[in-house]
Amino acid sequence: MTQEGVGGGYYLVVGASGGMGRALVDALQQRSPGRVIAVSRQPAPIEFSVDDQAIAWFQCDNSEIGITTTLDHLIPEGGHLAGAFICSGVLHSDSLWPEKKLEDIEVNNLHYLFHHNTVVPMLWLKALLSLVGGNKPRCVITAFSARIGSIGDNKLGGWYGYRSTKAALNMLLKTAAVEYARRAPNTKLLAFHPGTTDTELSRPFQGSVPKGKLFSPSFVARQLLDITEQLPTDHTLSFLDWNCEPIAW
Repeated sequence: MTQEGVGGGYYLVVGASGGMGRALVDALQQRSPGRVIAVSRQPAPIEFSVDDQAIAWFQCDNSEIGITTTLDHLIPEGGHLAGAFICSGVLHSDSLWPEKKLEDIEVNNLHYLFHHNTVVPMLWLKALLSLVGGNKPRCVITAFSARIGSIGDNKLGGWYGYRSTKAALNMLLKTAAVEYARRAPNTKLLAFHPGTTDTELSRPFQGSVPKGKLFSPSFVARQLLDITEQLPTDHTLSFLDWNCEPIAW
């Protein structure tokens, strides 16, 4: 990391047990001298050692109380939050599938998707303000969005729930960036599209991915860390893809 991004800083990865979250934990450990705080709804993986001084792993249900309790554990860490990556999200499950037509829309599915893809990231962003507010050192907070959430780029239709949850997340992040500019002026917000990444989230849909456009989680993690190093602290939200290209809102 750049000198501006470290200096006693630690890094937070939310959704650390998923494919992208775990890749970010590994990439941060390889690249950064700062400690990594991994958070997931699942217990720490078997191979994780509680004696590892470079990483701490917390289980959190992503409720407001759970998030607050988890962040309370960070106070004794010392240093400052240099970067946070909110990787949690849902596209499909055993009982939920992207809609192809209006008749496929289910109220319960919409509620479920909005909670996990929109509400949960904003609960983290709300809570993180207490760690980065005032004149704290530079921090970049990244929330995983998606190109499919772009209103201007929507030419195919379908996938009503997932599209709308990411579009709503983008608006909430953009609104939060205005407030963060006042209350945490050294913090930069990023809505990040990783591309189609070889994880459980995209696995059922990989057959239609063009050759060379299915990325490994480790590749995307490296790209994201490169991007966060380069971003200016400009008091706005950036909506960028894995190649640092801006995406239409």
